Amino acid sequence: MTSTVAGIPAIATVPPIVSHRLARRHTRHIKERIIEFFLFLAAASSVFTTFAIVYILVSESWVFFQQVPLRDFLFDTQWTPLFSDAHYGIMVLLSGTLVSSSVALLVAIPLGTIIAIYLSEFAPFTVREVAKPFLELLGGVPTIIYGYFALLFVTPLLQKIFPELPGFNLLSAGMVMGIMIIPYVSSISEDAMRAVPMNLREGSYAMGATRFQTALRVVTPAALSGIAAAYILGISRAVGETMILAVAAGMQPNLTWNPMEPAATVTAYIVQVALGDLPHGSIGYQTIFAAGLALMLITLFFNILGHLLRKYYRQAY
Repeated sequence: MTSTVAGIPAIATVPPIVSHRLARRHTRHIKERIIEFFLFLAAASSVFTTFAIVYILVSESWVFFQQVPLRDFLFDTQWTPLFSDAHYGIMVLLSGTLVSSSVALLVAIPLGTIIAIYLSEFAPFTVREVAKPFLELLGGVPTIIYGYFALLFVTPLLQKIFPELPGFNLLSAGMVMGIMIIPYVSSISEDAMRAVPMNLREGSYAMGATRFQTALRVVTPAALSGIAAAYILGISRAVGETMILAVAAGMQPNLTWNPMEPAATVTAYIVQVALGDLPHGSIGYQTIFAAGLALMLITLFFNILGHLLRKYYRQAY
């Protein structure tokens, strides 16, 4: 069909025929919306859970801080909330947490990084396929087993070297906790190193570098954002560990920076009170929420630090 516009003939446009298979049908549109809604709920569940945890900790801690000054909570050097002469110095618990976590990281970070470099750059295929499942199996051992391993095996060995070492101490608990964290550090670090493009390695070999030099000076810096993420995960895992410290560290509130002494940690104290007979709403019971809030703030700090490190090294390399 043609039409005339200002005396000039023009060809009429015919709308394209859309296949019935591709045409949007009303029922199909509704199904897509329903699926999209459930996917949104699945994604929002983690955000909702995080806000719910923060709300519980803040609301319960607010009741605690109405009775205990924040200054006493931060700077008091005693933690005796269950005694008649109550003191609420969280630094006593934080010292045990930081010391045990430091010992664990001194074990896990060097060994985990060395294992990751070996599996990524030096290990034959068969060795890698056998070693990595065993590492992941090590990470699946229940932490209570690690606790008794530290108490009944590692501590007697350390007492042969240090005869004055008490039966409950932060050193053996931290060392075994580091062994437990090794799979997290090595597995994630190895995945980050394996993701480095092969042309970087080939360019390094072409310049005359050895495999060891390439692993340390090319692959490791290129994978540093993933390695930093593994370190932060290890730190968070160490700070939040409970059962190893509850079994092997003694659960004795003691302000000390010496790993060869017994001490209590934040998580061990929370377990101790949560399994006790304290009534809900009492000041002694509210201490677990204040301690949990302090622990969450420490973990948040390390997670933010890890995010900044990943962002920095991702831009640098």
